[in-house]
Amino acid sequence: MDKKRVLYVTQEMNPYTTISEISSIVKQLAPFTQGKGMEVRVLMPKYGSINERRHRLHEVVRLSGMNIIVDDDDYPLIIKVASLPGARLQVYFLDNEEFFKRKFVFDDENEQPFEDNQERMVFFCKGVIETVKKFGWPPDIIHCHGWMTSLIPFYLKKVYQNEPIFESSTIIYSAYDNNYEEKFTEKFFEIAAINQLETEDLADFNDGGKVKLLQGGMKYADAIVKGEEKLSKEVVTQLESLDVPILESFPEEELNDGMFEFYRGLLEPVS
Repeated sequence: MDKKRVLYVTQEMNPYTTISEISSIVKQLAPFTQGKGMEVRVLMPKYGSINERRHRLHEVVRLSGMNIIVDDDDYPLIIKVASLPGARLQVYFLDNEEFFKRKFVFDDENEQPFEDNQERMVFFCKGVIETVKKFGWPPDIIHCHGWMTSLIPFYLKKVYQNEPIFESSTIIYSAYDNNYEEKFTEKFFEIAAINQLETEDLADFNDGGKVKLLQGGMKYADAIVKGEEKLSKEVVTQLESLDVPILESFPEEELNDGMFEFYRGLLEPVS
């Protein structure tokens, strides 16, 4: 029997970034899952704050060279890779000078969110999917972590639904509260309408003109993980209305085993 393949898509991961609890969660989960006999890869943005020499990143020429269209402009996508220290696990980094060269991650030196965070998000989400296509590596599970990944379940269901490489993929979305969407504008619905989409297709991300990333990400996932115990009331209400498997949040010491059993249940459903 072939090894099951798990793709982690994350906005952050220790030791490359340590922004929130997501960094340590993915750092913990990915090597553990691989150690359990699954084939694991990780995709994340290559922020300017990541020291390429220290972490031994190098470009993957065969994967680089694509252009990703965001708001009618072409942006080159460069793919870099590093081995996670202490694990035989490949972490792939999506890089672009326009979006990720800066030394700060989501906020500028005045601790204000970058005005182009919505464009950066669209670039990353579309870039991830195009990179996996180029891998030729069909994932059994795609596990998304962080607000920057919120469009991936939607894109896979609405834009890439006929791509053979994703036909057997189960999409898991870990729900974490965030406040970055508060700075998003209505232009988000235009720039996120990639390929043949219309702004109306993003209605599940739209609440009276306000962008709701968690709302949209959860709507299109095949399964959901409560990434943190305390989620907003509106998120909890939506969770209660969804008919998909939902995993409650775990204490850190129980996270690995609990998540692995969740994966197994999704991969081998009881008949």
